[in-house]
Amino acid sequence: MIRSSYLFTSESVSSGHPDKICDRISDAIVDEFLGTMGTSKVALETLVTTNLIILSGEVRGPDSVTVERMEEIAREIVKKIGYEQESFHWQKARVDVYVHQQSPDIEIGVDGSGSRAAGGAGDQGIMFGYACKETDILMPAPIFFAHRILKKLEEARFSGAVKGLGPDAKSQVTLRYEDGQPVCATSVVVSTQHDEGLSQEEVREIVRPFVEDILPSGWMCPDDDFYVNPTGRFVIGGPEGDCGLTGRKIIVDTYGGAAPHGGGAFSGKDPSKVDRSAAYAARYLAKNVVAAGLAERCTIQISYGIGIPKPLSFYVNFHGTGIVGESLVEASLQSLMDLSPLGIRRHLRLDLPIYERTAAYGHFGRLPDDDGGFSWERTDLVEEIRKALL
Repeated sequence: MIRSSYLFTSESVSSGHPDKICDRISDAIVDEFLGTMGTSKVALETLVTTNLIILSGEVRGPDSVTVERMEEIAREIVKKIGYEQESFHWQKARVDVYVHQQSPDIEIGVDGSGSRAAGGAGDQGIMFGYACKETDILMPAPIFFAHRILKKLEEARFSGAVKGLGPDAKSQVTLRYEDGQPVCATSVVVSTQHDEGLSQEEVREIVRPFVEDILPSGWMCPDDDFYVNPTGRFVIGGPEGDCGLTGRKIIVDTYGGAAPHGGGAFSGKDPSKVDRSAAYAARYLAKNVVAAGLAERCTIQISYGIGIPKPLSFYVNFHGTGIVGESLVEASLQSLMDLSPLGIRRHLRLDLPIYERTAAYGHFGRLPDDDGGFSWERTDLVEEIRKALL
């Protein structure tokens, strides 16, 4: 039986969180490779700590993306985020680059060689996509609000509308569900780095209007359950306070825990890696299914084997909210979209340099961009799905 009344929590982190600094540097380097040669292969990890940035991984692409260029990109990203602290400064931090050529054994399965077909998956794995009718963008409400709070705070910091806040921040939103739908917040936590001279209460009053503005009218939690910098102080932040690493915020990147996750990170990977491209395809299909009115909630799982073009499995679950059978939908969706890694990249135009913008505030629930960014958020399959299944 599906529960109808419960509390559910999701968290988000700002673009200045140490892990998100790493995701953004890694994705900016992916964009550099794809923007120079769209067939580049990249699997790049970034680590940051006190005044140190380390890049490592495997690539296959143009020689013009040099070690020096990768270091330059890393510094540009740190500057954009706003780190000019003594302990972590875009200009003063040391950057070490340990990036080497991709294994030719992987190349065989991905690009085709000898008897192998081109367009195989870059690795084995399982990927999930999800959509629901809790918000207009068909995302779970807790992660939607958690992202929005930090995004608005960051925009105000960049514009100068608020003073005294630093780049590093986290949010957490707990919502009460009645009859399966969110009805109010029961608690909100916001921790944000701040200048030495600001008290906890001063930071709380800076943050409060942003939370109240983002939550729907009447949804604000009781004052005793509104927590800002609960330890009382958050002056030391960023990589000085916490080491960062690419790919550690995968639940923040997806559905805030409201849906399963296959385990693979997205950032730092070119779209031949199904961890990224198939997760985007699964979200795309789930969103179109819900937008077409076939279900209130939809989870899709796809699995792959390394070097094998076709999915090994394709699974749809409507969680008891569908108006047609899942098995019919499974067959129909696979006929409407080529779910080989190459087919996904072509359908969603994933070989473009569109990834740096995904690194903070979620890969899903965003508006499609005219240049191809967030193409997996389009709902252009709705009419075809309705024609095939309704």
